[in-house]
Amino acid sequence: MNLIDAITSRKFVVFGRAGMDMFADPVGTKSELAETFRADLGGSSANICAGLVKLGCEAALVTSISDDAVGRFAQNRLEHYGVNTQYLRTVGGEHRLSLAVYESCIDDFQNVIYRNGAVDFQVTNEDVDRVDYNAFGALITAGTVFASEPSRSSTFRAFENARAAGLPMIFDIDYRPYSWPSPEVAAEVLSRAGDASDLIVGNDEEFGFMAGSIEKGLDKARELAASGKMVIYKMGQEGAITLADGEEIRTGIYPVTAVKPNGAGDSFMAGLLAGIADGLSLRDAVLQGSACASIVVSQPGCAPAMPTPAELEAFLAAHAGPTHP
Repeated sequence: MNLIDAITSRKFVVFGRAGMDMFADPVGTKSELAETFRADLGGSSANICAGLVKLGCEAALVTSISDDAVGRFAQNRLEHYGVNTQYLRTVGGEHRLSLAVYESCIDDFQNVIYRNGAVDFQVTNEDVDRVDYNAFGALITAGTVFASEPSRSSTFRAFENARAAGLPMIFDIDYRPYSWPSPEVAAEVLSRAGDASDLIVGNDEEFGFMAGSIEKGLDKARELAASGKMVIYKMGQEGAITLADGEEIRTGIYPVTAVKPNGAGDSFMAGLLAGIADGLSLRDAVLQGSACASIVVSQPGCAPAMPTPAELEAFLAAHAGPTHP
Protein backbone atom coordinates (compact mmCIF):
# COMPACT_ATOMS: atom_id res chain seq x y z
CA MET A 1 0.00 0.00 0.00
CA ASN A 2 1.38 3.44 -0.85
CA LEU A 3 1.87 6.01 1.90
CA ILE A 4 -1.11 8.27 1.18
CA ASP A 5 -3.53 5.36 0.78
CA ALA A 6 -2.21 3.85 4.00
CA ILE A 7 -2.78 7.07 5.94
CA THR A 8 -6.25 7.43 4.40
CA SER A 9 -7.19 4.13 6.06
CA ARG A 10 -7.12 6.06 9.39
CA LYS A 11 -5.84 2.94 11.19
CA PHE A 12 -2.46 3.25 12.90
CA VAL A 13 -0.35 0.97 15.07
CA VAL A 14 1.95 3.12 17.20
CA PHE A 15 5.15 2.08 18.99
CA GLY A 16 6.71 4.01 21.84
CA ARG A 17 6.11 5.17 25.34
CA ALA A 18 3.16 6.10 27.47
CA GLY A 19 3.84 8.18 30.55
CA MET A 20 2.29 10.28 33.26
CA ASP A 21 2.43 14.07 33.02
CA MET A 22 2.14 16.20 36.13
CA PHE A 23 1.85 19.91 35.43
CA ALA A 24 1.69 22.78 37.90
CA ASP A 25 -1.69 24.46 38.33
CA PRO A 26 -2.76 27.18 37.70
CA VAL A 27 -1.09 28.34 34.48
CA GLY A 28 1.99 30.43 35.21
CA THR A 29 2.94 28.61 38.41
CA LYS A 30 6.55 27.47 38.70
CA SER A 31 6.88 23.82 39.68
CA GLU A 32 8.89 24.51 42.83
CA LEU A 33 6.20 26.92 44.05
CA ALA A 34 3.20 24.80 43.12
CA GLU A 35 0.71 23.58 45.70
CA THR A 36 -1.40 21.74 43.12
CA PHE A 37 -0.46 19.61 40.12
CA ARG A 38 -2.78 18.18 37.50
CA ALA A 39 -2.10 14.71 36.11
CA ASP A 40 -2.86 13.23 32.71
CA LEU A 41 -1.49 10.98 30.00
CA GLY A 42 1.96 11.78 28.65
CA GLY A 43 4.69 10.24 26.52
CA SER A 44 5.19 11.12 22.87
CA SER A 45 3.67 8.01 21.28
CA ALA A 46 0.70 8.00 23.67
CA ASN A 47 0.13 11.69 22.92
CA ILE A 48 0.17 10.99 19.17
CA CYS A 49 -2.41 8.24 19.73
CA ALA A 50 -4.69 10.56 21.72
CA GLY A 51 -4.34 13.27 19.08
CA LEU A 52 -5.18 10.89 16.24
CA VAL A 53 -8.25 9.46 17.97
CA LYS A 54 -9.55 12.92 18.82
CA LEU A 55 -9.33 13.76 15.11
CA GLY A 56 -11.31 10.72 14.02
CA CYS A 57 -8.62 8.10 13.44
CA GLU A 58 -7.96 4.76 15.13
CA ALA A 59 -4.72 4.16 17.02
CA ALA A 60 -3.37 1.14 18.92
CA LEU A 61 -0.36 1.63 21.18
CA VAL A 62 2.27 -1.10 21.52
CA THR A 63 4.27 -0.61 24.71
CA SER A 64 4.99 -1.89 28.20
CA ILE A 65 3.55 -0.34 31.36
CA SER A 66 4.47 -0.84 35.00
CA ASP A 67 2.50 -3.18 37.24
CA ASP A 68 1.48 -0.47 39.68
CA ALA A 69 -0.98 2.38 40.16
CA VAL A 70 0.89 4.68 37.75
CA GLY A 71 0.89 2.09 34.98
CA ARG A 72 -2.82 1.51 35.51
CA PHE A 73 -3.36 5.27 35.46
CA ALA A 74 -1.75 5.47 32.01
CA GLN A 75 -3.85 2.59 30.69
CA ASN A 76 -7.03 4.15 32.06
CA ARG A 77 -6.22 7.49 30.43
CA LEU A 78 -5.39 5.83 27.11
CA GLU A 79 -8.78 4.14 27.23
CA HIS A 80 -10.41 7.43 28.24
CA TYR A 81 -9.11 8.95 25.00
CA GLY A 82 -10.27 5.95 22.96
CA VAL A 83 -6.84 4.45 22.26
CA ASN A 84 -6.71 0.69 21.59
CA THR A 85 -4.77 -0.86 24.49
CA GLN A 86 -4.89 -4.54 23.52
CA TYR A 87 -1.14 -4.59 22.85
CA LEU A 88 -0.08 -3.14 26.19
CA ARG A 89 1.90 -5.55 28.38
CA THR A 90 2.24 -5.07 32.12
CA VAL A 91 5.76 -5.60 33.49
CA GLY A 92 6.47 -6.28 37.17
CA GLY A 93 9.60 -5.70 39.20
CA GLU A 94 11.41 -2.37 39.43
CA HIS A 95 10.63 -1.03 35.95
CA ARG A 96 8.61 2.17 36.10
CA LEU A 97 6.43 4.26 33.83
CA SER A 98 7.95 7.52 32.61
CA LEU A 99 7.03 10.65 34.60
CA ALA A 100 7.29 14.25 33.41
CA VAL A 101 6.85 17.11 35.89
CA TYR A 102 6.54 20.46 34.19
CA GLU A 103 4.89 23.86 34.30
CA SER A 104 2.74 26.05 32.08
CA CYS A 105 5.04 29.02 31.71
CA ILE A 106 7.47 29.73 28.89
CA ASP A 107 10.00 31.85 30.79
CA ASP A 108 12.69 29.52 32.15
CA PHE A 109 10.46 26.55 31.35
CA GLN A 110 11.30 23.47 33.42
CA ASN A 111 10.47 19.87 32.53
CA VAL A 112 11.84 17.26 34.94
CA ILE A 113 11.86 13.77 33.40
CA TYR A 114 12.01 10.58 35.46
CA ARG A 115 13.11 7.66 33.28
CA ASN A 116 15.26 5.50 35.54
CA GLY A 117 14.39 1.88 34.77
CA ALA A 118 11.92 3.02 32.10
CA VAL A 119 9.38 0.26 31.52
CA ASP A 120 8.74 1.18 27.87
CA PHE A 121 12.22 -0.09 26.96
CA GLN A 122 11.05 -3.62 27.95
CA VAL A 123 9.07 -4.26 24.75
CA THR A 124 10.18 -7.63 23.34
CA ASN A 125 10.08 -9.53 20.06
CA GLU A 126 7.15 -11.51 21.45
CA ASP A 127 5.26 -8.27 22.07
CA VAL A 128 5.67 -7.00 18.52
CA ASP A 129 4.94 -10.41 17.01
CA ARG A 130 1.54 -10.44 18.76
CA VAL A 131 0.38 -7.48 16.67
CA ASP A 132 -2.04 -8.12 13.81
CA TYR A 133 -0.37 -5.83 11.29
CA ASN A 134 -3.00 -6.59 8.67
CA ALA A 135 -5.53 -4.71 10.82
CA PHE A 136 -3.73 -1.40 10.27
CA GLY A 137 -2.82 0.92 7.43
CA ALA A 138 0.51 2.27 8.70
CA LEU A 139 3.03 1.98 11.53
CA ILE A 140 4.13 5.03 13.54
CA THR A 141 7.07 5.20 15.91
CA ALA A 142 8.82 7.91 17.89
CA GLY A 143 12.60 7.73 18.09
CA THR A 144 12.99 7.25 21.85
CA VAL A 145 11.87 3.62 21.44
CA PHE A 146 15.25 2.93 19.78
CA ALA A 147 17.34 4.32 22.67
CA SER A 148 17.75 1.05 24.58
CA GLU A 149 17.35 -2.70 24.40
CA PRO A 150 15.26 -4.79 24.10
CA SER A 151 12.86 -2.22 22.57
CA ARG A 152 15.40 -1.13 19.94
CA SER A 153 15.71 -4.57 18.38
CA SER A 154 12.04 -5.39 18.84
CA THR A 155 10.92 -2.19 17.09
CA PHE A 156 13.20 -2.91 14.13
CA ARG A 157 11.59 -6.35 14.10
CA ALA A 158 8.19 -4.62 14.06
CA PHE A 159 9.39 -2.68 11.01
CA GLU A 160 10.13 -5.98 9.28
CA ASN A 161 6.74 -7.40 10.27
CA ALA A 162 4.97 -4.29 9.05
CA ARG A 163 6.86 -4.27 5.76
CA ALA A 164 5.93 -7.91 5.18
CA ALA A 165 2.28 -6.92 5.71
CA GLY A 166 2.59 -4.03 3.25
CA LEU A 167 2.47 -1.22 5.85
CA PRO A 168 4.54 1.94 5.36
CA MET A 169 6.56 3.30 8.29
CA ILE A 170 6.09 6.79 9.75
CA PHE A 171 8.99 7.98 11.91
CA ASP A 172 9.08 10.93 14.31
CA ILE A 173 12.78 11.37 15.09
CA ASP A 174 12.00 12.66 18.61
CA TYR A 175 15.64 12.75 19.75
CA ARG A 176 15.91 12.97 23.56
CA PRO A 177 19.60 12.93 24.54
CA TYR A 178 18.92 11.83 28.14
CA SER A 179 17.54 8.48 26.90
CA TRP A 180 20.59 7.47 24.88
CA PRO A 181 23.94 5.97 25.93
CA SER A 182 25.84 8.34 23.59
CA PRO A 183 25.23 10.76 20.71
CA GLU A 184 27.19 8.46 18.40
CA VAL A 185 24.90 5.50 19.09
CA ALA A 186 21.85 7.73 18.68
CA ALA A 187 23.01 9.10 15.32
CA GLU A 188 23.70 5.62 13.96
CA VAL A 189 20.45 4.04 15.18
CA LEU A 190 18.17 6.95 14.27
CA SER A 191 19.71 7.09 10.80
CA ARG A 192 19.02 3.38 10.39
CA ALA A 193 15.38 3.97 11.40
CA GLY A 194 15.14 6.87 8.96
CA ASP A 195 16.48 4.75 6.13
CA ALA A 196 13.77 2.16 6.83
CA SER A 197 10.92 4.69 6.96
CA ASP A 198 8.59 6.13 4.34
CA LEU A 199 7.63 9.39 6.11
CA ILE A 200 10.12 11.13 8.40
CA VAL A 201 9.21 14.09 10.61
CA GLY A 202 11.77 16.02 12.62
CA ASN A 203 13.08 19.44 13.44
CA ASP A 204 16.17 21.13 12.10
CA GLU A 205 18.24 20.15 15.14
CA GLU A 206 17.25 16.48 14.82
CA PHE A 207 18.10 16.26 11.12
CA GLY A 208 21.30 18.18 11.85
CA PHE A 209 22.14 15.71 14.57
CA MET A 210 21.69 12.79 12.16
CA ALA A 211 23.86 14.59 9.59
CA GLY A 212 26.67 15.49 12.01
CA SER A 213 25.95 19.23 12.37
CA ILE A 214 22.90 21.47 12.27
CA GLU A 215 24.18 23.22 9.15
CA LYS A 216 23.85 19.93 7.27
CA GLY A 217 20.33 19.15 8.48
CA LEU A 218 18.44 20.34 5.43
CA ASP A 219 20.89 18.55 3.16
CA LYS A 220 20.21 15.37 5.13
CA ALA A 221 16.46 15.88 4.73
CA ARG A 222 16.91 16.43 0.99
CA GLU A 223 19.07 13.31 0.73
CA LEU A 224 16.36 11.23 2.41
CA ALA A 225 13.67 12.75 0.19
CA ALA A 226 15.73 12.02 -2.92
CA SER A 227 15.58 8.32 -2.03
CA GLY A 228 11.80 8.41 -2.40
CA LYS A 229 10.70 9.29 1.13
CA MET A 230 8.38 12.05 2.28
CA VAL A 231 10.26 14.30 4.70
CA ILE A 232 8.99 17.13 6.88
CA TYR A 233 11.72 19.43 8.15
CA LYS A 234 10.39 21.60 10.96
CA MET A 235 12.05 24.89 11.86
CA GLY A 236 10.12 26.17 14.86
CA GLN A 237 9.00 29.76 14.39
CA GLU A 238 10.23 29.64 10.79
CA GLY A 239 7.64 27.03 9.80
CA ALA A 240 8.41 23.84 7.90
CA ILE A 241 9.72 22.52 4.60
CA THR A 242 7.95 19.46 3.21
CA LEU A 243 9.97 17.45 0.70
CA ALA A 244 8.02 15.02 -1.46
CA ASP A 245 8.02 13.90 -5.08
CA GLY A 246 10.83 16.28 -5.99
CA GLU A 247 9.00 19.32 -4.57
CA GLU A 248 9.80 21.53 -1.59
CA ILE A 249 6.74 23.07 0.06
CA ARG A 250 7.37 25.86 2.55
CA THR A 251 4.71 26.60 5.15
CA GLY A 252 4.38 28.99 8.06
CA ILE A 253 2.97 28.69 11.56
CA TYR A 254 -0.02 29.98 13.52
CA PRO A 255 1.37 32.40 16.13
CA VAL A 256 -0.12 32.01 19.61
CA THR A 257 0.74 32.97 23.16
CA ALA A 258 2.40 29.78 24.32
CA VAL A 259 2.26 28.55 27.89
CA LYS A 260 4.73 25.69 27.33
CA PRO A 261 6.83 24.22 24.50
CA ASN A 262 6.15 20.50 24.91
CA GLY A 263 3.57 18.41 23.08
CA ALA A 264 3.80 20.44 19.88
CA GLY A 265 5.51 17.74 17.83
CA ASP A 266 3.08 15.05 18.91
CA SER A 267 0.09 17.23 18.02
CA PHE A 268 1.71 18.20 14.70
CA MET A 269 2.02 14.52 13.74
CA ALA A 270 -1.60 13.78 14.64
CA GLY A 271 -2.90 16.83 12.78
CA LEU A 272 -0.76 16.11 9.72
CA LEU A 273 -1.88 12.50 9.39
CA ALA A 274 -5.54 13.28 10.07
CA GLY A 275 -5.36 16.03 7.45
CA ILE A 276 -3.95 13.67 4.83
CA ALA A 277 -6.62 11.12 5.78
CA ASP A 278 -9.27 13.81 5.29
CA GLY A 279 -8.05 14.37 1.72
CA LEU A 280 -6.33 17.71 2.30
CA SER A 281 -3.48 18.68 0.01
CA LEU A 282 -0.05 18.01 1.50
CA ARG A 283 0.44 21.74 2.10
CA ASP A 284 -2.88 22.06 3.90
CA ALA A 285 -2.27 18.90 5.93
CA VAL A 286 1.07 20.31 7.12
CA LEU A 287 -0.66 23.57 8.01
CA GLN A 288 -3.29 21.62 9.95
CA GLY A 289 -0.47 19.95 11.85
CA SER A 290 0.99 23.38 12.59
CA ALA A 291 -2.38 24.61 13.85
CA CYS A 292 -2.69 21.59 16.15
CA ALA A 293 0.81 22.25 17.50
CA SER A 294 -0.12 25.87 18.24
CA ILE A 295 -3.28 24.79 20.05
CA VAL A 296 -1.35 22.40 22.31
CA VAL A 297 1.37 24.85 23.31
CA SER A 298 -1.26 27.46 24.18
CA GLN A 299 -2.93 25.20 26.79
CA PRO A 300 -1.77 23.23 29.83
CA GLY A 301 -1.12 19.52 29.42
CA CYS A 302 -0.41 17.51 26.27
CA ALA A 303 -2.98 14.75 25.70
CA PRO A 304 -5.86 16.85 27.13
CA ALA A 305 -4.86 19.78 24.91
CA MET A 306 -4.98 17.77 21.67
CA PRO A 307 -7.82 19.32 19.65
CA THR A 308 -11.04 17.78 18.42
CA PRO A 309 -12.23 18.70 14.89
CA ALA A 310 -14.59 21.30 16.39
CA GLU A 311 -11.79 22.86 18.46
CA LEU A 312 -9.50 22.88 15.42
CA GLU A 313 -12.19 24.51 13.30
CA ALA A 314 -12.82 27.17 15.96
CA PHE A 315 -9.08 27.88 16.22
CA LEU A 316 -8.70 28.31 12.45
CA ALA A 317 -11.78 30.55 12.31
CA ALA A 318 -10.30 32.78 15.01
CA HIS A 319 -6.92 33.19 13.29
CA ALA A 320 -6.23 35.19 10.16
CA GLY A 321 -3.99 32.45 8.79
CA PRO A 322 -0.45 31.17 8.98
CA THR A 323 2.65 33.27 8.68
CA HIS A 324 4.26 33.50 5.26
CA PRO A 325 7.51 31.54 5.15
